[in-house]
Amino acid sequence: MAKYKYLTSPPKISTMPPGVPYIVGNEAAERFSYYGMNSILTIFMTKYLLDKMGHLSVMPPANAEAWYHTFVSALYFLPIFGAVLADAVFGKFRVVFWLSIVYCGGHATLALIGSPVAHAIEPRYLLAVGLLMIALGAGGIKPCVSTNVGDQFGDTNKHLLTRVFNWFYFSINAGSACSTLLIPWLLEPYQAASDGFIAKLPPSIVSFLESPRLHSPDIAFGLPGVFMAIATFIFWLGRKKFVHIPPVGLRTYGREIFNKQTGKILLNILIPVPFIAIFWALWQQNFSSWIIQAESMDRHLFGIEWLSSQIQTVNPIFILIMLPLFSYWLYPAVEKVIRLTPLRKIGAGLFVTAGSFFLVAMIQTRIDAGARPGIIWQVWAFVILTAGETLVSPTHLEFSYTQGPVKLKSLVMCTYLLAVSLGNQFTAAVNFFIQNPDGSVKLQGTSYFMFFVWVMLGTAVLFAIVTPFYKGRTYLQDQTEVTGDAEPAVGFAVQPEA
Repeated sequence: MAKYKYLTSPPKISTMPPGVPYIVGNEAAERFSYYGMNSILTIFMTKYLLDKMGHLSVMPPANAEAWYHTFVSALYFLPIFGAVLADAVFGKFRVVFWLSIVYCGGHATLALIGSPVAHAIEPRYLLAVGLLMIALGAGGIKPCVSTNVGDQFGDTNKHLLTRVFNWFYFSINAGSACSTLLIPWLLEPYQAASDGFIAKLPPSIVSFLESPRLHSPDIAFGLPGVFMAIATFIFWLGRKKFVHIPPVGLRTYGREIFNKQTGKILLNILIPVPFIAIFWALWQQNFSSWIIQAESMDRHLFGIEWLSSQIQTVNPIFILIMLPLFSYWLYPAVEKVIRLTPLRKIGAGLFVTAGSFFLVAMIQTRIDAGARPGIIWQVWAFVILTAGETLVSPTHLEFSYTQGPVKLKSLVMCTYLLAVSLGNQFTAAVNFFIQNPDGSVKLQGTSYFMFFVWVMLGTAVLFAIVTPFYKGRTYLQDQTEVTGDAEPAVGFAVQPEA
């Protein structure tokens, strides 16, 4: 790579930077790979995991959920190391490129679970190694990708930043929605007779769609790996188009971090993290406990019987609807009544999220009574959960960015990811704790979901008590600091008073 001479600062152009299409294409393919694998992980561990002899060796739901959330927790903790490697040692491009190769290796290892290799190596070991590699790869590149977008822009074309971030976020949700529809279908056995449209296709096509070879772990885990390889190749193609910000060196980076002023800033930014972590403890369960619940529901909707692991597709769809709806209608309407600061949005989102889990608990009450409620009820729970996500997630992302000094943006952005990690570790710890030696669980059915409802409500109340005492600091691009209660409106920097 050293033989190529890369740009180290944005060119003076007023148009879109030439590296942007490669970044957006890379992100769409990478998100397809991650969310495709992520969508089937819990259902695979609870329904399709085999031992080395080819016999079913599935995990109990609580155990599978515990290990799933442990994996996600590790993935969202590792960005701390990725940020240091990118900003201080190797630069963002090299970190993203080489860890993407590790990422591809993780997908390839998971694909081996459905191959003859699984008769020589215990599938659980392949699962563990594959997930570890994915956590290293995906976790390492997370702090670099979004900041790499910002690196491409200078003063002459910064007016296009909003547009490119909209495309960037669209690529994330488009990749997620497509993969969560397709990949579960490649894992679970399919019967065309249950779908009138497919059954009317030519017999040769129906036979192909029903083929056991098309619906197997090696295909379901392998296709996300193919998309990750495509993502890596797209990123490599853009290497001479990107702006490569040189690393500052460990000594300079260390001086920037380990001083009294930086310590105060980081502590200030970390105050909301434990509260928001509980939001993620609940939100991430749409990939675990919600899927387990959907297995016991009537999933016929719009004339199709959906797979339990496909229901989560509605989340990215609702996000694309709610983001502009909240930004252009709800927030301005509320602002006419009360000042809507980022922390107030987050607090409201915590209460809303508790409501989504209360609805899921009521669904579980009917299931425990022997009923088979329609999946539309869980879709309504997703509406409420996505509303909570819209209030909390992008608001905290912006809050983390504006509260951190310019030289520490990548590291400060890791506080957002740390909240996700801690939340998943909390859920994992709960699921490990509730398991009894005899295979039973301490929290089961409705009581499990109600536990999280009460935890979320308690967290929201405590957050509402603490936040009025929070004094924010907003750092602008020129590192001008505004002290006091200086929380910015969404999408805008706060200018210092004259």
